[in-house]
Amino acid sequence: MRVLVTGASGPIGAALLPSLREKGMEVVRTSRRAEAPAAGERLIRWDPMQPVPPEAVNGMDAVVHLAGESIVGRWNDAKKSAIRESRVAGTTHLAQALAACAAKPRVFLCASAVGYYGDRGEEIMRESSPPGNGFLPDVCVAWEAATTPASDAGIRTVNLRIGIVLSPRGGALGAMRLPFSLGLGGKLGNGRQWMSWIDVEDVAGAILHAVATESIAGPVNGVSPNPVTNAEFTRTLAGVLHRPAIFPVPAFGARLAMGEMADALLLASERVVPDKLTASGYKFRHPELRGSLERLLTKP
Repeated sequence: MRVLVTGASGPIGAALLPSLREKGMEVVRTSRRAEAPAAGERLIRWDPMQPVPPEAVNGMDAVVHLAGESIVGRWNDAKKSAIRESRVAGTTHLAQALAACAAKPRVFLCASAVGYYGDRGEEIMRESSPPGNGFLPDVCVAWEAATTPASDAGIRTVNLRIGIVLSPRGGALGAMRLPFSLGLGGKLGNGRQWMSWIDVEDVAGAILHAVATESIAGPVNGVSPNPVTNAEFTRTLAGVLHRPAIFPVPAFGARLAMGEMADALLLASERVVPDKLTASGYKFRHPELRGSLERLLTKP
């Protein structure tokens, strides 16, 4: 089985590629840079902002699209434009190319995000829940709509709405580890906002499951079945690191430091559950937060 993966250099790709290869799959990566492929590897040069020649992606059995501008950073107009266009234009170009292929893939899995739901308080978000309001929900709606050329061409299309990914390779956990290790961590705002997290091994597992399961299509929530409040997350993280969590960050401080991003990413409440993954038989490897953190932070 030949699988094309975009955005493979990030934390999810780092967990996914070995899993694909362990199953005997041939991995084809994309790269924006001129680089030599590893031994036995096929590499495709691709600029997400440019159309993709259909012949470059012809003959793939599955396509996993993870590429996109990082959402971390102060959201000025240029940053917000890069976040949106890297996802919407890049996905549109790829979906159009796949639709035009003579040998189309059986499945196209495109990353999305739980940012689709926006700040929803205590409400439980399922795949059927409507989108929220604001910049990130608008981006996610357009991002998922950009896969339409592929689905219209008869390619089974999955939009994986990924939560906060816990990984030893940077990301949210990487940013939090140092201050919490120094005993300087604490809840954000009132701490009552819900955090829908997922261990990076389960992101890779969910992708493999969705690619292999013919009944899965459309939006799929890529989150642990056990979301937690920010206060519980910070207590658990501090406990795993054997440190106190006594330095809360007030909401105004987060907004002062990070601007609009603070409200959208740090203070928004997104209580999301993985109904489709659970109903289709996916077994989470790390369903509980403490177990995931202990694996990621205490193992050599």
